[in-house]
Amino acid sequence: MRERLTVDRRDQQRIDVLTRWREGSLTAEEAGALLGTSQRTAWRLRRRFTALGADGIVHGNRGRPSPRRLAEATGARIVELARTRYRGVNDSHLAELLAEDEGIRVGRSSLQRLLRGAGVGTTRTRRRPKYRSRRERMAQAGLLVQIDGSPHDWLEGRGPRLTLVGAIDDATGAIVAATFCEAEDGRSYLTILARMCRDHGVPAAVYRDRSGIFAPTHRGGPLGDAGTQVGRAFAELGIASIAAASAQAKGRVQRLWGTCQDRLVSELRLAGADDLAGANVVLERFIPRFNANFSVPARIESPAWRPAPAKRDLDRICAFRWRRVVGNDNTVRVEGAILHLPASHGGRGLAGRRVEVELRLDGRLVVVDRGRTLLVLPVSPDPHQLRGIILTAPSGPTPAPGGTERAGYPPRADHPWRKRTLPARERRLTESLSS
Repeated sequence: MRERLTVDRRDQQRIDVLTRWREGSLTAEEAGALLGTSQRTAWRLRRRFTALGADGIVHGNRGRPSPRRLAEATGARIVELARTRYRGVNDSHLAELLAEDEGIRVGRSSLQRLLRGAGVGTTRTRRRPKYRSRRERMAQAGLLVQIDGSPHDWLEGRGPRLTLVGAIDDATGAIVAATFCEAEDGRSYLTILARMCRDHGVPAAVYRDRSGIFAPTHRGGPLGDAGTQVGRAFAELGIASIAAASAQAKGRVQRLWGTCQDRLVSELRLAGADDLAGANVVLERFIPRFNANFSVPARIESPAWRPAPAKRDLDRICAFRWRRVVGNDNTVRVEGAILHLPASHGGRGLAGRRVEVELRLDGRLVVVDRGRTLLVLPVSPDPHQLRGIILTAPSGPTPAPGGTERAGYPPRADHPWRKRTLPARERRLTESLSS
C-alpha cells in the first residue's frame, strides 16, 4: 500500500485551482498560468487529481534522492575545472571537452544547473524573440492580483517624494489594497498583503515584477521566492508568485498608475496634503470612488478569495522574521541591532539557543523560543532603523500576549524554590527539641 504523503500549502493551492478548472470556472490556459506549468503538465495534473484525488497531486518521489544524481566529488571537480582550466568555455562546449579530455560524461542541462548553482555564469547569452498578445481578464475575483509600486512626485513639491504601492484585482480592476510609503520595499508590500488578506481574503496568485523584493536575483543565491521576506509570506499563505517578463505583461496595474497620477495627484493638491500621513488619508477616500467608477463585474460572480488566517497568524506571517542563535552574553543581533534577552526560569541563560526574531508591522519586536515569547519591545517597524541601537528588556515582569506571565523572570515570593532548606544536622536538632 502506498504511504500517504503530507499535503503542503502549495499542494492545497493546486487542488483549489484544479477544482475550479474541473468545475468550468477556469480555462486550460488560465489554470496553467496559476499552476505555473505548461498546459500539457496542467492536463496531466488534472487527470491524476481526478483519478487519485489529493494523493495524485503529491509527487511520489518527494523526499527521495535521485538514483542518477551526480556524485558530490565529481560535481566539485567539474566546478573547479570550469573556473580554472576551462574558464570562458560555454556550457555545450564544456560538456564535450569534459567527456573527451577528462572522461566525465554529464548532460548539458545538468552541467548548466550545476554551474549556475555554484555561481559560474554563462559566457554567451542568446536573446529570444519576444511575442506579446493581449491577455483576457481572469474569470473570478481573487484568482490573480497584480502588485507594483509607482515612485512619483505625488505631492508636487509640497512634501517628500513618495511611492504608491498597490494591488489591483485582475478580474474586476478594483484596487484591493494600496498605501503611500517612502520607498518601494518589503515593508510596503507586506503592509498591502496584510490589508488585502484582512479585507478580501487570500488570492490564488500574484503577478509581480522581477524585483529582488520578491525573489533573489543574484546568481548562485538561494532559489525560489522563499529567499526573501515577501516571498516567504507568499509561500506561507499558499499564494503562487508569477514573475512578469516585461512591464507590458502587467499592463493593468501600469494603467492604474496612469489614472492615479492624473486624478489622485489633483485630489492630493485640493486636500492640501503635504506629508506621508496626509497622503494616506486622501488615498483612503480615493480608493472607494475609484472602484465605483472603474471596476467591472467579473465573468463569474462568485469570488475565489480564500479565507485569511486568524489575525494572530496573519500578523506573524506578514512580518520580518529572522532565525538567530543566542550569544554567550545572552544577546542576539538582527539588522545591526543588539537585543539583550532576559534570563529564563531559575535564572538560567539562553546561550546557544536558536530563537526567532519577529519585527511586526505594528512596531513590536518579538523574540520567540519554541512557541514561548521571551521579549516584546516597541520599536520602529522599519528594519533599516534598527541599525546601531541596543535594546534591553524593561525592568519587572510584563504580561505576555495571551495573559500569561512573561518568561525570564524569577518565581514569585511564595514559590517553593524560595523556601530556605535547613542542613540535615540542624533539621534533626530542631525535630528533637520539638518532640
